[in-house]
Amino acid sequence: MNAMENPPQTELVTMTIQGSGCHIKLDREDKFNALNVQMITELCTLFDWTAERSVGTRGTLHDTNGEPFLRTLVLSGAGKHFCAGADINMMRDAGANTAEENRIDSERLDRLFNGLWSHPCFTIGAIQGVALGGGAGLVACLDYVVATSNVKLALSEGKLGILPAVIGPYVYRRLGSACFRRLAMQASRIGAEEALRTGFIEAVVEGVDDLNPNVDRILNEIQSTGPQAVTLAKELTLNFDRWNGTDEELREYTLDFTSRMRGSAEGQEGLSSFLEKREANWKTE
Repeated sequence: MNAMENPPQTELVTMTIQGSGCHIKLDREDKFNALNVQMITELCTLFDWTAERSVGTRGTLHDTNGEPFLRTLVLSGAGKHFCAGADINMMRDAGANTAEENRIDSERLDRLFNGLWSHPCFTIGAIQGVALGGGAGLVACLDYVVATSNVKLALSEGKLGILPAVIGPYVYRRLGSACFRRLAMQASRIGAEEALRTGFIEAVVEGVDDLNPNVDRILNEIQSTGPQAVTLAKELTLNFDRWNGTDEELREYTLDFTSRMRGSAEGQEGLSSFLEKREANWKTE
């Protein structure tokens, strides 16, 4: 059976798969792709489904039928805006919810952001218009983000008397302590220039029509990187982030990690292809 058959059925999010690439689009254009419970649940389901079918998880490039497992994931939003944040009805309901109900809602959001941040594939965002609150959280979880020149991002929760706590770890990791703290307090929108300067995004293009060429360039570039190396780079970074051992122990860890990579099938293929002056088996035409 083809591993890509029978994908989850969704209404507010669309997914297309071509080869080893997946494109997930927020498709609630009339609401500026605001996050409601259904959209969040659908996104969580798709992130889990695609992660399970990634090269990084499966440890091989193809399934038993020769069909490729996933290596890249592109996230975008339909219409003028990427994501306006939480749906107004969901925000209204939160005010009437019990503490336990709000905790469940927060757990759902955490699953959303962690599912994207820890996704085994190389993830790319194609962002236009606004990315507010949870929308900015999604941006922070991506590996590479290209945005249009009219983009506006905000950790806008402070304007409502709350804070970006659930998205906080992911935004903090992307921006660093001082910038995260300032934007959380400020809670106002920043434009493309500041987003680029602070590292919220990686590239700026003029308009929506310019997004795809930039995305394609990065997709082509990532095809030359070992797909399991992409996944393990996330593991390596996480361990650096939370390292609390000695410097000597850290050096020992990196030696073990390097040995593990060099001894892997992908590492052996990469080293052999270099010495034999041929393309590695994960490189596409």
